[in-house]
Amino acid sequence: MAWQPWNQWREFRERQRARVGDHSQVAPPVAIPDPIPPTGSPSLPHTSAFRTGLAGGLGLLAAYGLWQALGALDTVLTLVVVSAFLTLALNPVVERLLHAGLSRAGAVTVVFAVVLVIFTLLGLLVVPPVVTQSTELAESSPQILRDLMNHPWIRDVDTTYHVLDKASQEINKRLADGAFMSQLFGGVLGAGMALLSGIVSVFTVLVLTLYFLVSLPTIKSAAYAMVPAGRRPRVVVLSEEIMRRVGSYAIGQLTVATINACCSYVMMKIVGIPYAAVLAVMVGFLGLIPMIGATLGAILVAAVALFVDPTKALVALVYFLIYQQLENYVISPKIMQRTVSVPGAVTIVAAMIGGALAGVLGALLAIPTAAGLLLLYEEVLVPRQAAR
Repeated sequence: MAWQPWNQWREFRERQRARVGDHSQVAPPVAIPDPIPPTGSPSLPHTSAFRTGLAGGLGLLAAYGLWQALGALDTVLTLVVVSAFLTLALNPVVERLLHAGLSRAGAVTVVFAVVLVIFTLLGLLVVPPVVTQSTELAESSPQILRDLMNHPWIRDVDTTYHVLDKASQEINKRLADGAFMSQLFGGVLGAGMALLSGIVSVFTVLVLTLYFLVSLPTIKSAAYAMVPAGRRPRVVVLSEEIMRRVGSYAIGQLTVATINACCSYVMMKIVGIPYAAVLAVMVGFLGLIPMIGATLGAILVAAVALFVDPTKALVALVYFLIYQQLENYVISPKIMQRTVSVPGAVTIVAAMIGGALAGVLGALLAIPTAAGLLLLYEEVLVPRQAAR
C-alpha cells in the first residue's frame, strides 16, 4: 500500500512521455503573422529626377501645341459656332414644318430658301445705295475739296501757318517713297482679301448650317449615345430644353431687331433723314447685340441726321427714346415669353464676359449660354443640393 502513490505517479509520467514523443499528437505550428509596418508616411519609390523633368517638359510641350492648334483654328471654330447657333435658331421653324406634314429634307429646303431670299433682298437693299452714294462722293470730292480750301477759316490758317504747302510737300514725298506705295497697295490688297474672306465665310456658314439642319437628329443621337444609359433620359430632356430655349431666344432677338429696323426706316422716311435703307439695315444688325445694340443704332441715325438738320437729329433721338421703352416693356417681353428668363445682372455680366472673350459674337452668344447654365442650375444643382 505504501508504494501505490509512487506507482501511480510513475505511470502518469510514462503516459506523458509517450504522448510527447508521438509526433502525430503534436498540434500543427501556428502561423506567425507578418510584422505590422510602422505607422507614418510610407516611403516613396525612388524616382529619377531626369524622368520627372522629361515628363513635365513633354506635358508643357503638349499643352503649348494644343494652344497653338486652337489659335490656328479660331476662324474655323468661329464659323462652326455661328453655324450651330443658326441651326438652333432655324430648327424650331423646321420642326413646325415637320408637324405640318413635310419631310425633314423638304422642311429644311423651304427654310433655307427663305433665308437665301432674305439675304438676297438685304443685298439688293444695301449694295445699290452704297455703290451709288460712293460714286457720287467720288465725283463730288474735287468740288468738296475746292470749297473746303476756299473757306475763310482755312485760308486764314493757311496764310498764317502755310498748312496747304506743307501738306502738298508731304503728299509728294509720300508718293515718291516706294515703301509707302508698297504699304498702300498692300493695304488695298489686304482690304480686298478681307472682303473676299468675308464672302467665303458667309458662304461657308450657310453651307454648314444647311448640313447641320439636315443631319441634326443624327448628330443628337450620336451625342446622346456617349452618355451612360442610366443618365441618358435626363440628359436628353435637359439638352432638348436648352436647345429649344436657345433657338427661341435667337428667333425672338431677330424678330425684335427686325421690328426695330422697319420702324426706324418708316421714321427716317417721314422725317427726311437720308440713307434710310442703309441706316435701317445697320439699326437691325446692331439691334442683335444685347443691351447696347439699340443705343448704338440710335446714335448712328442721330449722327447722320445731325449733318443734315439738327432738328431732325433731335426728332430721331426722341423717337428712339420712346421706341426703346415700348420695346423693353411691350415688344420684347411678348416675344421672349417662351425663352428662359435671365436676370439683368446675369445678362450684363454674361455680355461683358462674352464681349471680352470673342467680341460681338461672344456678346451675341453670351445670353443663350447663360440661359442654358441657369437651366442646369435650376434643374440639376438645386434639386441635388436639396436632396442631401
